[in-house]
Amino acid sequence: MMDFDLYLRVTRLYADYAAALDSAQWDKWPEFFLENCTYKIIPRENHERGYPLATLAFESRGMLRDRIYGTTETIFHDPYYQRHVVGAPRILSAQDGRIEAEANYAVFRTKPGQPSTVFNVGRYIDVIRDTGQGLLFESRLCVFDSELIPNSLIYPI
Repeated sequence: MMDFDLYLRVTRLYADYAAALDSAQWDKWPEFFLENCTYKIIPRENHERGYPLATLAFESRGMLRDRIYGTTETIFHDPYYQRHVVGAPRILSAQDGRIEAEANYAVFRTKPGQPSTVFNVGRYIDVIRDTGQGLLFESRLCVFDSELIPNSLIYPI
């Protein structure tokens, strides 16, 4: 039987993560992760075949901070908003402060003066650690369903 409190905490982690990204609070993004973490955006085909090639791959909170610096200070692009719709998480296992969970997601993108479009759809495959002060991602795989990402991938998924 699953611990309902744990389920609520994981759901809150997912909701807070999406809210930070959707409100462009980029500096908060790395704080959802442990110092030693993994964050990858990988096509479904590569993931299912066991191919390691990812569209983006970071291996520490420091690398996530570098990505945010690059995104906000060096990359020039047409402005857009994004909105995450995250499905209810499924907790696959929870033992000794280590939680394996997954959830489906859809990210919509809206450029000013244009209609919203579906930007990326897939599922999160996560390893979450209970640090005693809260839940943090040890690993987050964003496995996207399509073979291509339209235009460029700038902001986190």
